[in-house]
Amino acid sequence: MNDRILDFSERPARLNVRNGLLVIDVGERSALPREGEALPYETDGRDPESGLRARVAQEQTIPLADIAVLIAAHPQISFSHAVLSGLAEAGGMFIACNQKRMPCAMLLPLENHSTQTERFHAQANLPLPNRKRLWQQIVKAKILAQARLLKEQTEQDWGLEMLAASVRSGDPQNIEARAARIYWKNLFGEDDFRRNPDGEGLNPLLNYGYAILRAVTARALCAAGLHPSLGIHHHNRYDAFCLADDVMEPFRPIVDRAVAALREQRDGDPELDRETKRALLESLLARFTADGESRTLFDWVSRTAQSLAAAIESGDKKLEIPLL
Repeated sequence: MNDRILDFSERPARLNVRNGLLVIDVGERSALPREGEALPYETDGRDPESGLRARVAQEQTIPLADIAVLIAAHPQISFSHAVLSGLAEAGGMFIACNQKRMPCAMLLPLENHSTQTERFHAQANLPLPNRKRLWQQIVKAKILAQARLLKEQTEQDWGLEMLAASVRSGDPQNIEARAARIYWKNLFGEDDFRRNPDGEGLNPLLNYGYAILRAVTARALCAAGLHPSLGIHHHNRYDAFCLADDVMEPFRPIVDRAVAALREQRDGDPELDRETKRALLESLLARFTADGESRTLFDWVSRTAQSLAAAIESGDKKLEIPLL
């Protein structure tokens, strides 16, 4: 599996399935070039946006098994039932976007693990002390990742490593929030920056990156036989992906790093346009080194999800969370 992320946000397309392949037809409704304009494909037959090889002038294919996440953002994307079921059977995620082209819904594979029911039961009955110990590990890992990014950006951790060491079981002192205030202020060099999902400025970029990261995490949890709704800390009744929100916390700085880089390159707050989305997706598709191993983000998140499943079943194992 190649773990590819496909984002259909720039032009209309019809999606279907043929012989285990996703068929992408840009058809008559697509933004085909006018007379005198360049053809949409490079001379080697690959679409410069998706990197897919064209079978015919307006049709491209890719194995369903190679797709990790498919994002339907353009309002004129149409797809068949075979796309949804085929993608789910292959272990991929489908993300639907709203009118602002921001992710608003996800389709998850239901049966990805042989002992799924047994793990759901263990997950639902996980004792509170165990939940608190797991959350302690996640918060520590998140703050250490934030400290690492601050060191990269500002050459100092601004006391976050010390704060990480003080996190107790369940984080009763809410060290996570204290670290966040220091982190955001120094990461972007703005005293008044506030992380707000409904905010402007850099927030839409962070929202987009986190939404993809959330999908990647939810997919890994399903593959590990865990239910993404049964969180160990997050428990919002309106949140269908509480566990994904728990587990993705230490990986958020990957998105933050990409947003900080874009801001520096563009000399200001960039718009969430095609190039920005491409840069954010590329940041999630990169390889990351931890403990002497170079792996993709998909691999690292899968490892963490598998270690969480083992910890839930055994009750005493530690989580495997890389410092990326």
